[in-house]
Amino acid sequence: MKIIICGAGQVGWQIARHLSGERNDVTVVDSNAELIRRATDTLDVQGIAGFASYPDVLDRAGARDAEMIIAATHSDEVNMVTCQVAHSVFGINRKIARLRSQSYLDAIYSDLYRRDHMPIDVVISPEKEVATAALQRLSAPAAFDTEIFMEGQAQLLGISIDSDCPVVNTPLRQLTDLFSTLRAVVVGVRRDGTLFAPEAKDQLFVGDDCYVFSHHDDIARTMEIFGKQTTKQERVVLVGGGNVGLTVAQHLEAGPLRVRTKMIEKNRKCAERAAEGLERTIVLNGDGLDAALLAEAGISRADAMLAVTDDDKTNMLSCVRAKAEGCPYVIALINDPTLVPLMTHLGIDAYINPRATTVSSILRHIRHGRVRAVYSIGDAEAEVIEAEVLSTSPLAGKKVSEIDFPEGVLIGMLRKEGKVIRPLGSTRIDEGDVVALFALAEDVPRVEQLLQVSIDFF
Repeated sequence: MKIIICGAGQVGWQIARHLSGERNDVTVVDSNAELIRRATDTLDVQGIAGFASYPDVLDRAGARDAEMIIAATHSDEVNMVTCQVAHSVFGINRKIARLRSQSYLDAIYSDLYRRDHMPIDVVISPEKEVATAALQRLSAPAAFDTEIFMEGQAQLLGISIDSDCPVVNTPLRQLTDLFSTLRAVVVGVRRDGTLFAPEAKDQLFVGDDCYVFSHHDDIARTMEIFGKQTTKQERVVLVGGGNVGLTVAQHLEAGPLRVRTKMIEKNRKCAERAAEGLERTIVLNGDGLDAALLAEAGISRADAMLAVTDDDKTNMLSCVRAKAEGCPYVIALINDPTLVPLMTHLGIDAYINPRATTVSSILRHIRHGRVRAVYSIGDAEAEVIEAEVLSTSPLAGKKVSEIDFPEGVLIGMLRKEGKVIRPLGSTRIDEGDVVALFALAEDVPRVEQLLQVSIDFF
């Protein structure tokens, strides 16, 4: 597939890395020649230095025979114009744009992106994605990673195995026998920095990070079996009152649990805007690193603290300070992936990577087959793919035990006739079922073949 990616920043680079690794013909366009050089030196891609919205630049990038364009520059307007030029001049079929400004995203303007108006097939909003990721982290505080699948009926949980975990040194096969009614499957294990798909005879050891698929109703029980306590989040402190912080606070206000939220925002204008947009949340104007202000926000009594400013170091240090003041659970927003290894040493419980969430949402629209969701795990080491089984798929009409899955692929959950079940070897997969598959990066092309559809997709 020939794909043009406009913008060679973190998001553009990560998407290019994903797609070029899967033997697609990828061209990266950016006005910064240095970023283009970095992309062409480290990845198997072509690079064009120039403005992505200029027709002659897109022509040089091979737009005449491109099948898809992804506009992920830092400017909303450039992304929109790029999609318009790609459609009007070159007739590119699929156009994805990253838009940050809330004004462009409001539902009132939704017909703006029709083919005969501003032809953008998929609009992706990083702020929205990050706010959703933050709320998911809060919903399962004992997990270091979490993502929702099957329309909220199933959840992927990242769980660290500690010494007090009841199932340490237990083969996974035995787990299934011990907890026969538990709708949960261990799909991935990271040991000594290496991620793999476990077999039934494999055991879990102290220090492992495992990824578990669980039915929504069984999350509390799953966490308990893995030695984690689930606590209700009744008091939350937010550091950062920008778009992400405001969206999170609004969701917490609107949620069924009456969460008491306090927000700290350094910028006076932002703080006033947040105070106007919120009803019950108390907004404090000041620095999230200030111990006196954190004490005023009641950090020692809070159940969780979420730091979502646009500065990584502020987020990390305010989390460290909150921990020191007695807050049991802290989450930091981290843009720079090189800072992630410091999390454990600093005692930060969980982090959100906006790049990973944006990349995951873009990949969903690139994967072949009737793909509903894609979640990228770790540093693009694996993917969880949720997809509908079509009649043309090799999976249709077969039992799980009869399907020739690659070694690095495991089936996590299956939705059959509206019910989410844990798949067994004897479970038959039929047309219309929805499967959630865990696949290591090198096995993703093979999974795509299993989900492939003949002419229906196009």
